[in-house]
Amino acid sequence: MGCASSKQFKRTPGYEDPNTLANETTFSVNEVEALHELYKKISYSIFKDGLIHKEEFQLALFRNINKKNLFADRIFDLFDLKRNGVIEFGEFVRSLNIFHPDTPTTEKVAFAFRLYDLRGTGFIEREELKEMVLALLNESDLVLSDEAIEQIVDQTFKQADMNGDNKIDPNEWKDFASKNPGLLKNMTLPYLKDITMAFPSFVLTSGATDDEL
Repeated sequence: MGCASSKQFKRTPGYEDPNTLANETTFSVNEVEALHELYKKISYSIFKDGLIHKEEFQLALFRNINKKNLFADRIFDLFDLKRNGVIEFGEFVRSLNIFHPDTPTTEKVAFAFRLYDLRGTGFIEREELKEMVLALLNESDLVLSDEAIEQIVDQTFKQADMNGDNKIDPNEWKDFASKNPGLLKNMTLPYLKDITMAFPSFVLTSGATDDEL
């Protein structure tokens, strides 16, 4: 790593040494440096302060800061490990590691559970599941009748809530995910396996190109 690269990293708020991040994640040092380029594009897209704010996160996901989406909000909240309202570079790399193809499925399952556990109670209740289903449908621009949505939620919750106590615990979620691998389809981004070859549009496929970010 050259001196210029090191100085570039040190100018980033929340700087952490690429070697440290590489040791703690699946990414190589070169991949961490490539992620830094992506991070800069996002973190200077609106506020120019080298930190990713929620509006910039929304812009990266949807190319629209006014499109409110619970799914995007939840992803942002889980990336914001310090709970200070912004995503620093170290948080960005560690959180994206969940989406790496080589990250163990158990970690992806645990992240998805936290995503759906909106209230942070350690359980997923029916209303939380419904809220996430509605958010995912909205993100996909799918329009279903209220009756169809209720049927989806009821069927899914019944399958997952194996002991019938009206809440899904982590073990039930793990079993449910193992039987329904499609549940984790958004938890893996294939292009993260070779991030040095091409930049991703960001978490989830927004359709944005590198220039648009």
